[in-house]
Amino acid sequence: MTALSLRASAAESRTRGPRGLVWVMLRVHQSALLFWLMLVAVTAGGLLWAYGPGADAAWAEYIEAGCGTTTSGFDCDMYGTAFQRYDNIVGVSSGLLTLVPLLTAAWAASALIGRELENGTARLAWTQSVSPARWLAAKLAVPAALLTAGMLTLTLLHRLMWSAGTELHEAWAVRAWDDSAIFLTNGTTATAHALLGLAVGALVGLLLPRALPALAVASVTTLAIAGALVELRPHLWPTVTLTSTDDVPAPAAVVRDGALTSDGSRIPLPDCLGEPGCLTKHDITGYYADYHPTSHFWPLHLVETGIVLAAASVAVGAAFWLLRRRTGGAV
Repeated sequence: MTALSLRASAAESRTRGPRGLVWVMLRVHQSALLFWLMLVAVTAGGLLWAYGPGADAAWAEYIEAGCGTTTSGFDCDMYGTAFQRYDNIVGVSSGLLTLVPLLTAAWAASALIGRELENGTARLAWTQSVSPARWLAAKLAVPAALLTAGMLTLTLLHRLMWSAGTELHEAWAVRAWDDSAIFLTNGTTATAHALLGLAVGALVGLLLPRALPALAVASVTTLAIAGALVELRPHLWPTVTLTSTDDVPAPAAVVRDGALTSDGSRIPLPDCLGEPGCLTKHDITGYYADYHPTSHFWPLHLVETGIVLAAASVAVGAAFWLLRRRTGGAV
C-alpha cells in the first residue's frame, strides 16, 4: 500500500469518527444551536442587569420614598417604576429558565429524533459505518453538553442576582426562595430538568417516529412530570413544626397548617369570623404550621436533582433498549 493510500485511509477514518458525528450534528441543527446561544445570552444579560443597575435603581427608589426606616409610610407598600422593571426582568429570566425543559423535550422529540426517523435520514446514517447506538449517543451527548454548560452558567448568574437582592426581596416580599421558578433556577435542579427533557424527548421520538405527534406527546409528558415534581417537592425532606397559642404562625414555605386541640390533635382551622366562643367550642388551644426553613433549600434541591437525574437515566436506557430492538440488535 502506498503512502498516499495510507494517508487517504487515515483521513477517511478520522471523518468517520466521533468528531465527524459531532460536526454533522452541529451543522444539521445549527438553527437550534443559534437559538440556544441567543437564549443564554439574552437571559444572562437580563440577570446581570438585575444584579447590577436594576437592583441599584430599585433600592434607590425605595430609599428615596422614605422607606426602610422606622418612619416608613403608606407609600412603601406601593411599587415604583424602577422596582416594577426590576421585578419584571427577574420574573422573565426565571420563567425562561423554567421553559428550557419543555422546549428541549419538544425539539428532541421532533427535530432531533422523530424527523430523522420519519424521513429516513437516520437509516441512511446507519449505512455509513455509523451504528445506531453511536448515532443515538451523539444525538444525546452533544445537546446534553451544551445544555449543561448553558444552564449551569445561567444558574450561577441567577444565584448571584438573587443573593445580591436579598434586602430588596425582603422589603417588597413579592418573591420568596420557595417560589417554584425561583427555587428551580437557584440550584442544580434546573440543569437536571433540562437533561430530563432531552431524555424524555429522545425516548418519545423513538416511540413515535413522526415529528409532530412526538412533539405533542413529549411536551405533555414533560409538563406532567414537572407538575408532579412540584407537588412532590415539599415532601422530599422532613418539615419543621412551629406552634403558637396566639395566632396562626405564618413562616415561608408552609406545607400544612391548622389548629391544635387540648389533647394535641390537629384539626383544620374553623371559620370563626364574628362567632363568639367559636374557639372554645372547637376545643382549640393553639395553632401549628409544618414548614421548610431556608436551611432546607439545598437538601430539597439535591434530593430532587437526584430523582430527576435518575429518571433521565432510565429514559436514556429505555431509548437505547428500544433502538436496539428496532434495529435488530445492531450496535
